Amino acid sequence: MLNIDWYIEFKTAEKRYQLALMSECEVISSVDNLSDTATIVLPEAVMNDVLNFDDKIGRGTEVIIRMGYDGDLQTEFVGFIKDITTNDSSLKILCEDALFLFRVGVPDIEMKPTSLTEVAQYLIDNIDSSYTLKCDYDINYEKFTIHQATGYDVLKKLQDETKANIYFDSELKQLHIHPPYVEKGGEALYSMQYNIENSSLEFKNRLDNKVEVTVESTNIRGEVSKVVSGTTGGDKVTLKVGAMDEASMERIANAEVLKRSASGYEGSYDGWLLPFVKPTYSLRIKDEDYPNKTDWYYCKSVVTKLSESGGQRTITPGIKLS
Repeated sequence: MLNIDWYIEFKTAEKRYQLALMSECEVISSVDNLSDTATIVLPEAVMNDVLNFDDKIGRGTEVIIRMGYDGDLQTEFVGFIKDITTNDSSLKILCEDALFLFRVGVPDIEMKPTSLTEVAQYLIDNIDSSYTLKCDYDINYEKFTIHQATGYDVLKKLQDETKANIYFDSELKQLHIHPPYVEKGGEALYSMQYNIENSSLEFKNRLDNKVEVTVESTNIRGEVSKVVSGTTGGDKVTLKVGAMDEASMERIANAEVLKRSASGYEGSYDGWLLPFVKPTYSLRIKDEDYPNKTDWYYCKSVVTKLSESGGQRTITPGIKLS
């Protein structure tokens, strides 16, 4: 019998505080989101004494959340307090990963020509140079303009246009930018009979799906260029991007075709804190009743919850990897 275990620490410039009690904790992580978030729920009062953190922690305080069984803990979240709210006789501590630090303004600039890598490095240089950039997505812009924008605004624009997987590793102080569904983390093995508690998974074989993706770009001379990928006559999707070269437009179009036409599961399933898993992991999902469906899938999102009733992960797989 495994016993739930957890550790939550708040770190300020002067002191570290370890949380001694908790009602619930939830960590949300997804390749579709720019940031991981965490919500820590505490009772508003203990033994009729109201909890008060005003003189200890607050907005910007660093947070570390670890979970596991019998003292064997995994780091689930590293970030910062975004807000503390009171609601329904409980305190909620709302947290965000290192994107919190990048929600500040950056100097206006017009970069031409430039690349996704150079734009991201510009943000790091002007916000927090202690972070390093890990980028392997070769997207080139003829021109990229930053005007009255925050680091978050720029990263959101890059994600919307390129469909890149953009996220922070707050523990290692890294900003990651990768093509969608390409970067691979660890591996986790799941069985419908042994470590999947509930499932709404439905396999979708999209081999016969026809998708036609058009990427449109307006160059610095005001001329519109187009790149088309996929199957003619299929569902039509149009993406509008900034001024970039044709090779970059093709990479974006091909990535969108893969996302929309690759076979995979729809839905999610619930497991426990073991095995440890996070987005970008490869998931081997096995069903003893249907052995021919056993295969590897890309982990798209993980929601991890811890409460008095135990620990649970809700996992959403993405495309089939093999």
